[in-house]
Amino acid sequence: MLGKGVSRRRFLCAAAAGCGVAAAAPGKHRIQSVRARSVPLLPTSRFGTSRFTSDFDPARRRWFGPFSQLAGSIVVEIRTDSGITGYGLGGGGGAAAYIVDHHLRDLLVGADPLNIELLWDQMYASTSLYGRKGLAVMAISGIDLALWDIAGKAAGLPVYRLLGGATKERVPVYFTSNQPQRGLDMGMRAFKLPIDQGVAQGDDGKHRIVQRIAEVRGMIGPDAGLMIDCLARWDVPYTLEMDRRLAGHRLRWIEEPLYPDDLEGYARLCREVRGTRIASGEHEYTRYGFAELIRHKAAHILQPDITWSGGLTELRRIATLAASAGLPFIPHRGGSLYGLHLILATPTCHLAESFGIGETGNEIMEAITPPYEKGHIHAPEKPGFGVELNEQLLQKYAR
Repeated sequence: MLGKGVSRRRFLCAAAAGCGVAAAAPGKHRIQSVRARSVPLLPTSRFGTSRFTSDFDPARRRWFGPFSQLAGSIVVEIRTDSGITGYGLGGGGGAAAYIVDHHLRDLLVGADPLNIELLWDQMYASTSLYGRKGLAVMAISGIDLALWDIAGKAAGLPVYRLLGGATKERVPVYFTSNQPQRGLDMGMRAFKLPIDQGVAQGDDGKHRIVQRIAEVRGMIGPDAGLMIDCLARWDVPYTLEMDRRLAGHRLRWIEEPLYPDDLEGYARLCREVRGTRIASGEHEYTRYGFAELIRHKAAHILQPDITWSGGLTELRRIATLAASAGLPFIPHRGGSLYGLHLILATPTCHLAESFGIGETGNEIMEAITPPYEKGHIHAPEKPGFGVELNEQLLQKYAR
């Protein structure tokens, strides 16, 4: 019997994914080499500075260093003896690259790259004594995506076709930026604002937030989608107060107001907020972490990142959990070529966060950004993820 909320179509799509990989001639490919490079897509200065004025400088809490977010991007390159090369995007910077090159590579060289589920479970078990979350799972994510890239190329199909095919022709994009006018100019109809004010700024900060959101709502119009991302700067009382103050501005969601591990706090917010919904999961890891979010009723919207939370193999599992719980599934940075394939193949996912569109990035980011037109990104048809990387580009931007 299928679980509650898991449709027959969804069950068959999951089964088709395994069939798709099997169709790519298992046993005819062996992994020849594995290499990870730290390739920052955005600078560490995006989140502040490492120069502090005192021991009590609030900037200390906002200095995330070279291993987090897109400043910590890694590219994993896996070559096979059949001449296929797969590329995957992960996180954790040089620390995660070290895990790939000095531990996980031992599990991969000589193995069949199409045994993706098996290799994921082996990598997770092998890192469990020091991993389970964070760097180790970010490293596994990059490897997993490189393996799916190989599977698509071996089958001569885009990855979403290995997942059962597209459930939609194109995907609407929401624009994450402090400059929503740029998104309007590009045809966007949904916008997410990063919020810099938090508990440390007190009532003055609350007033500035309300002013800013009122300004943006007036700019984008009453019917456009509007969300905010707090990056864990708030606490429970602050969030409940802001929910009341912002009720008239029709926010779709408040994203990550608390630290990711404050499950009880998130559960209280999900019970008590009235004007919007609470989104979380960008900094959660694997199906085990998301099962806890669901069990505690600690999120209205789940937002795993395919390059951090466990790769495509694990996000398929998380998507099934979300469907079973009746929760929206909107992957963080889903508008990359890596996230797009899962969104296309997932019936319950109808929105992608912008990636690279309208951003000042490098050529690596451009290679990972899908074609964009009039507020939507479209299904790619190239084999694998359709990511065009090469040795010259990687050497140019590797750190």
